[in-house]
Amino acid sequence: MVQPELDHRRFLAEGRFMLQRAPSGRFVHPPRIAEPGSGDTLDWVAADGRGTVHSVTVVRSKPPAANYNVALIDLVEGVRLMSRVDGIAPEAVQIGLAVVAKIVVENDAPLLVFVPQAP
Repeated sequence: MVQPELDHRRFLAEGRFMLQRAPSGRFVHPPRIAEPGSGDTLDWVAADGRGTVHSVTVVRSKPPAANYNVALIDLVEGVRLMSRVDGIAPEAVQIGLAVVAKIVVENDAPLLVFVPQAP
């Protein structure tokens, strides 16, 4: 695993959602060694945490396992990432739903998920 990915996981373990930003102000995800295209150095900055569901699919599991969703989330910083939306039924997640990031621990590792944003 390369250093930027290790840094990303360490930040999550510390309870911080961080993104990389280039000198141009462009945000980059997934974590990289340098900005794609320019090769510029990337700095870590705190993510806002707000986003919108771009697309979603429900994975239907064989009982007794629970169904879950896989969602593409467009962050306010302009990057898109894959995660899931917790806090509501998987089938209730809709395209355009406003969400906010939350760090949970699963299988002894930090994981970035999203929950519906309070109105």
